[in-house]
Amino acid sequence: MTGPNLLSGPDVHRGAENVADHLERLGPMPAGGPGLIDVLERSGLRGRGGGSFPVGTKWRSVAGRSRGRAVVLVNGAEGEPLSHKDRVIMETRPHLVLDGALLAAQSVGADGVVLYVGLAHRPAIRSLERALAERPVQERRRMRLTGAPVHYVSGEETAAVHFVNTGVAVPTATPPRPFERGVDGRPTLVQNVESLAQVAMIARRGDAWFRSIGRSQDAPGTVMVTVSGAVPAPTVVEVPQGTTIAETVAATGGRAGAGSALLLGGYFGGWVSTHDGWGLPLDTDTLRRLGHSLGCGVVGVLPTDRCGVVETARIVTYLAEQSARQCGPCVFGLRAIASAVNRIARHTSSDDDVDRVRRWTGELPGRGACHHPDGAAAFVLSSLRVFAEEFDLHHTQRRCSLAAVAEAA
Repeated sequence: MTGPNLLSGPDVHRGAENVADHLERLGPMPAGGPGLIDVLERSGLRGRGGGSFPVGTKWRSVAGRSRGRAVVLVNGAEGEPLSHKDRVIMETRPHLVLDGALLAAQSVGADGVVLYVGLAHRPAIRSLERALAERPVQERRRMRLTGAPVHYVSGEETAAVHFVNTGVAVPTATPPRPFERGVDGRPTLVQNVESLAQVAMIARRGDAWFRSIGRSQDAPGTVMVTVSGAVPAPTVVEVPQGTTIAETVAATGGRAGAGSALLLGGYFGGWVSTHDGWGLPLDTDTLRRLGHSLGCGVVGVLPTDRCGVVETARIVTYLAEQSARQCGPCVFGLRAIASAVNRIARHTSSDDDVDRVRRWTGELPGRGACHHPDGAAAFVLSSLRVFAEEFDLHHTQRRCSLAAVAEAA
């Protein structure tokens, strides 16, 4: 990897980089403004929170409505259970996050910054609090830290805005969108922690530098990835975009072939067979064309001694429990799907449970008050494809292939 990146500098295991070391290593924070938005558009930076929306385009939308009264909401909720990359950035490079937030405020015409951080991420909160105390008074006055509830949907951008406004973190699907009217009714830029840290680097090094890091011009920069499962330990790594999944797993000390399937993108992502997955590049556009998503930067390697059907049942049960309880398709639809998948996993399914799950997951998307049921349905559909033989074995023969392997051993 060429040039500095988010985790360059002091060893992340030493904790947070203080402001003096941050400035000595990277130099002073440059000024934001319309010129920086141009740079971001040329850089090709996309949001790292899951949506992969072009950052420069998002900033320009807010700036066009701001009139100096916009708000920047830094999204550090990180409610995805398999993701740890945002808290690593907040815990170890807090001044990159604050720089990015202030640059965003200057560029879109915001007079306030809300740091929205998951209440479960106590070390990250403490790190940002210490970093804020190190900043000049005029910067501290523009920023406030708010704890995000421990709930899967809390990190969805409209849920974050709704919580800041009302104290209730539920998504809102009806217009206006946050960039039109968000926090306190003002145009609001909601940007993920990693995205803002990348901005702080691009503002210093330029768009050409950022593009030089990725494996191709169409896949610029680096991505932070949380790798877990059949690896020595859950690990956050930073790799150039376009790095293959096999190379990324190897960077954690893991090895290709150690898993039976891959969960790409987290609980709102999908299963991929290891045969198809090891060579996939961590490149947003390529993955999208192939029907996959990097999501919030998660690669889960399913151990060979874990059943894909059982894991799917566990995850969809969690997603059903995390419903925002705003609509029937989510409350009752996800609950019904989770119940059926659990019956299949426990070898107690009725004759038509697999057909029901397939039908329900096809009917659910687009019917909810938010996108929570859509993501859950897509996840289950991926499991029906990747673990088709295992679902059939559980459903028709009331057994798991792992049991046969254990008996043979």
